Amino acid sequence: MDMGSGESSRRKFLKQLGIGAASFAIAPILKLPHARADDDHVYFNTGTLGLSPREVTETVVMVMRNEENDRIKAQDEERYSIRARQSLAKLVGASAEEISLTHNATEGNNIVAWGLPLKRGDEVIVTTHEHVGGVLPWLNRARLEGIVVKSFDPAPTAAQTLERIESLMTASTRVIAIPHVLCTTGMVMPIAEIATLAHSRDAYCAIDGAQACGMVALDLHAMGVDFYATSGHKWLLGPKGTGFLYVRKDLLDTLAPKFVGAYSDSGWGLNPATIEGLNPTAHRYDFGTQNAALQAGLVAATDYFQKLGPTEIYKHGFDLATRLQGGLREHASHIELLTPTEDQSRGMITTFKFRDPALDFRKFGTYASENKFRVRLVSEAGQNAIRVSTHLCNTVSEIERFLGIVDQFA
Repeated sequence: MDMGSGESSRRKFLKQLGIGAASFAIAPILKLPHARADDDHVYFNTGTLGLSPREVTETVVMVMRNEENDRIKAQDEERYSIRARQSLAKLVGASAEEISLTHNATEGNNIVAWGLPLKRGDEVIVTTHEHVGGVLPWLNRARLEGIVVKSFDPAPTAAQTLERIESLMTASTRVIAIPHVLCTTGMVMPIAEIATLAHSRDAYCAIDGAQACGMVALDLHAMGVDFYATSGHKWLLGPKGTGFLYVRKDLLDTLAPKFVGAYSDSGWGLNPATIEGLNPTAHRYDFGTQNAALQAGLVAATDYFQKLGPTEIYKHGFDLATRLQGGLREHASHIELLTPTEDQSRGMITTFKFRDPALDFRKFGTYASENKFRVRLVSEAGQNAIRVSTHLCNTVSEIERFLGIVDQFA
């Protein structure tokens, strides 16, 4: 790559998008200490697992040690649960009563897929770019109970995507269940508009937000979604094995909990045998002994985001992705950029592939690792591509170095 002409082209591309070099001035501030497994590698795989800040991992360890020393009583465990719900609700524009603490987005997706009142023949619309944790719950209910799952290919723009969804809808459509951000191309879906479309046809809007929370600004009330499942261990940088499910308050009695236990109910008895009622909040979906240490770590992660400023975090990752995409577009003759170019339809994920079939994406994965970069290979939906996640732990110089090895490989 001719770094002189390349830098000039990149600056021109960034200028066209309204992003100049000054936009990257926050990078040194945001590159704070992380608990990295191997500091000699550049970590471009937040979309799989986020690198938790040390204050998050240290909080988890501290609470675990306190538990083993019997310093935490039952009421203290519940306190961590309450704080986690409150912190998450504030971050995503919801109320604490609408937040259920789960282990990951997959668990939340299962709660929704099995809890909605669907019957044989009812239709659920999904994309062809689903993660297994987002679509398998619906496919499993289709296998066991005869609901119908229909899919569409996401379009390059938000408007075209809406048209494709609407063209699939019939009188039997009951749910639009799609990702907020595609795990394949990184496309950011027009969720507010999709929710409006669903409600205009008396359908539910159930969103798999595994790739969104911590990448894009969320205001779930304003977006109008009915259900939103996500993980805390990706872009939010929380402990592994954490997540939450948002259930719109007026739909709590619509979404039936299929598994229950302590904290799910508001009273029960055996003479006569009955459950007097369910917990009036989304706590009805998570029950029994919870991991207080992980919940405390999730609070630490949301506090970390609030301290740095979510807007600055989103801008940092987005600007890095824009710079990377600009560099890749310079070589359009041998590189295909799969991530949408429309601003509203892209975030911190950049996905690309080589046009030459001989340049196998798996070989590039090995080459990238040999050159000290961690990326994610995308085989879902037959993409056979390379996915790069840019987040807090990344810098402009890392983007430039990566563009160099892409050019060398090609």
